[in-house]
This record gives sequence, structure tokens and C-alpha cells, in this order.
Amino acid sequence: MSIGEMLSATVPMARTLNLEFLETTSEKAVVALPDQGEYHNHVGGPHAGAMFTLGESASGAIVLAAFGEQLARAVPLAVSAEIAYKKLAMGAVTATATLGRPAAEVVASLDAGERPEFPVTIEIRRADGAVTGEMTVVWTLRPNS
Repeated sequence: MSIGEMLSATVPMARTLNLEFLETTSEKAVVALPDQGEYHNHVGGPHAGAMFTLGESASGAIVLAAFGEQLARAVPLAVSAEIAYKKLAMGAVTATATLGRPAAEVVASLDAGERPEFPVTIEIRRADGAVTGEMTVVWTLRPNS
């Protein structure tokens, strides 16, 4: 099962919004939110909450890709999130997530008995390439007790 399939199967909001996991590697995750009228806002574009869920889902996908081998000893958890809506989003939008800290550095912190935190940055773009949103989700790997 791919990471996208796993997230769609286990995260009800990803399934509800029909998110499409286009690319998921430890370097980058790309997730699309199709244009769906039932998730539009008052101006006819994707609702801010749907865009937030898109970005958070992309961040979760890259975290699983980068740290999946650590799941036996630590649980990934979102610590905080911040989003800025830059331009009007219309139609389908795509989120691209990247790690803000090298994965090896995060694992080394975990190996040292720490609870590492690391940012994931996300750009949300509409079909014409314009950036409609920028987001940062700070994640941690909480060691299992």
C-alpha cells in the first residue's frame, strides 16, 4: 500500500475531500485537491479549511515517507501549523511539501533520546502556477514509552 493509499484509508478528512496523492518521497510530497463545489467558499474557490487540510495532508505524507522506518519506536505528531492565504484560489489546487530539516539530523536527535521537532513547508498553487497559500507545519517524533 502506498503512503497516499494508507492516508486515504486511515485519515477520514483526506478521504472526504478526495485528496489525490500525486507524489510521495522523502524529498517531496505533492497532493491535489480537485475542484469540488461542495467544498467551495463564498467566492467559488476552495474553502480555507479544505486548503488547510490539503497542506497538512501533504506535510503528513512527507513525514511518513521520510520517517516511516521510525514508526516502531516513535509516533509522528503535528505540534503547530501556520498558514497564509496569498492569492485567490480557484479550481483545483496542489500542495507541495518539503522537509525544513534534514531527515538524518532528526533521526540522530531521536537516537540521542530526544523528542525532535522539525518544520515542513508547503506551497499551495492553483493550475496557473500562482502560489495561493504558504504553510508551515511543525512536527515531532514522540518516542514510544
